[in-house]
Amino acid sequence: MNAKGLLIVGVVLIVAGAAALIMGGITYTEQETVVDVGGLNVKAEREKRIPVPPIAGGIALAAGAVCVALGLKKK
Repeated sequence: MNAKGLLIVGVVLIVAGAAALIMGGITYTEQETVVDVGGLNVKAEREKRIPVPPIAGGIALAAGAVCVALGLKKK
C-alpha cells in the first residue's frame, strides 16, 4: 500500500476508534408495526443499540496511529 493509502486508512481508523470510545456503541431507530387491523396501521419507533466494547475502540485508535506513522515514514 502506498503512503497516501496508509494515511487515509489511518485517519479513518482513528476517527472510528475515537467515536467508539466516546459513544460506546452504534444507535439506530427501527419502525415496528404495533397494530395492523384492516386499514389501520399503528407503528412505533424503537431505538436500538449495538454496543461496541471500549477495547475495540482502543485497538482501532492504536492501529490508526500505526498506519499514520507508517504512511508518514514512507513519504
